[in-house]
Amino acid sequence: MRAARHARQLTLKEVAQATGLCVSTLSRLESGKRQASLALVVPLVDLYQISLDALIDEHPSERPRMSLPVVVQRRDSIVLPLTQAARGQRCSKMLLPATRCVPRLCQHEGTEWLCVLSGRLRLVVGDQDLLLEAGESAEFDTRLPHWFGTDGRGPVEILSMPGRQGRHRRVAAPASAPYASAPHSPSRTPADPQPEPVEGMST
Repeated sequence: MRAARHARQLTLKEVAQATGLCVSTLSRLESGKRQASLALVVPLVDLYQISLDALIDEHPSERPRMSLPVVVQRRDSIVLPLTQAARGQRCSKMLLPATRCVPRLCQHEGTEWLCVLSGRLRLVVGDQDLLLEAGESAEFDTRLPHWFGTDGRGPVEILSMPGRQGRHRRVAAPASAPYASAPHSPSRTPADPQPEPVEGMST
């Protein structure tokens, strides 16, 4: 990490101002005295304009050989699979940068469960526009046009768990949200063929 900063000819104070991280935190990351989490590393990756592997894998030959989940770095997210089974429930940890704040709606079969670990998650499902805080979660029918990202103020760290069509879990979602653009729709019965809105209850 120190080499990447020096390559950009930046001081710790300049990096702290650009990323919003504390100088002491950056110093401990560079010296190896603090574990690098996705929330800390992603702002540095964006600032230094390098890959995640290049930032944290300084001495790969010295690391023990073991099977580790592959971190997938995308244009607007970093995904860490938490399950490796080819079958069964999939679960991933995702870090979304602050720049992922413009909704791009998509649709597909199934359901999606999201839980906010840190930051603030903006979730758009159909005509509902919600803002979830850390500790809140929501499940929605992915046949509805949907998108999730940040409120533009900072990165957000979440758990993502896609579900098969027909599987249902009742989870928590905020009763009201600053982005709400329509009243919460009532739950439909299982016999209703139409997609369901976000299900939730007060935490």
